[in-house]
Amino acid sequence: MIVSTRAGSTGWLSSVFNMANGLAGAFGDAASLRQPVVSDNELLFAVREPFISVRTQANITAGILRDKSTLTLHSLMPANGVIFSDGIETDFLPFNSGAVATIGLAEGGACLVEPGGI
Repeated sequence: MIVSTRAGSTGWLSSVFNMANGLAGAFGDAASLRQPVVSDNELLFAVREPFISVRTQANITAGILRDKSTLTLHSLMPANGVIFSDGIETDFLPFNSGAVATIGLAEGGACLVEPGGI
């Protein structure tokens, strides 16, 4: 699962849209999927590997959280489940079977600091 703020929407989230466009182009659907502009009061989420099988479903694969809406995730990973931020895998929270994470907008926003601005 990737959850992105406006500040992070040009990184990992952008790669998800690049991959989707590449797959669509490679397999016959040349329609371009446009990445939405994430506003300051939104989070965009996308499931990285929505695996559908006889025993699993993928009913929700992407969406936008606004205002006070939240996304609740329940881990079913028996071991080695993690939550990490901004691609820094070594700075993680364990997310193993039984753990619950609730994701929503924070009270404050990101602050861009220009080089030499501090």
